[in-house]
Amino acid sequence: MLILNVSNLINFQQLTRIGLLSDTHGFLDETIWKHFDSCDEIWHAGDWGPGLELLTTKGTVRGVYGNIDDNRIRTVFPEQLVFTCEKIKVLIRHIGGYPPNYNPETRKELALHQPQLFIAGHSHILKVMYDPKIQCLHMNPGAAGKQGWHKTRTIIRFAIDGSDIKNCEVIELGPRG
Repeated sequence: MLILNVSNLINFQQLTRIGLLSDTHGFLDETIWKHFDSCDEIWHAGDWGPGLELLTTKGTVRGVYGNIDDNRIRTVFPEQLVFTCEKIKVLIRHIGGYPPNYNPETRKELALHQPQLFIAGHSHILKVMYDPKIQCLHMNPGAAGKQGWHKTRTIIRFAIDGSDIKNCEVIELGPRG
C-alpha cells in the first residue's frame, strides 16, 4: 500500500536554474551549452555583438542591450529589465557599476525598484557581492567573449528557489585570446 503525504507535494517548489553571461561581443563559445544545458533560463547583461541572435533559439532568454549593440539587438532587448523570478525581484542593466559605486542612473533605478538581485555587465570584471545598504545581491558575470581587456572568459550559473538565490557557480571558459 502506498501512502502519499500530499502536504509535502503542495509545498514543493521547482527552482529556476539560471545561466548568466555578458559581453560576448559576437563570440559564443560552444562550451557554454554544456554549462547551461540544465538551465531553465539564460540571462544576458548586454554587449551581445553581431550574430548572437542564435542564443535566442535556445529557450527562455532575457537580456538587455549594451553600448556596442546595434538596432537588431536594441529592437529585441530593452536598455533595462525589471521582473520577478520566483519571489526575487531582478533588475538588469548593462552599465550599472557595483556596490557602493553605482552610476547615478542605476542608483536612481535601484531606489525606485528595490530589487533583491541587480545584474550588470560592461566592466568585464566578474563580481558577486552583497550590498547590505540596499539589501541586494549584485552579480556581474564578467565577459564571455574574446574582445576586451579581461584575461579569462567567465559565466555564472545559479538557482532561484522561492526567495532564495543559491548554488552560485563561477565558470571559467578559458583565456580571452
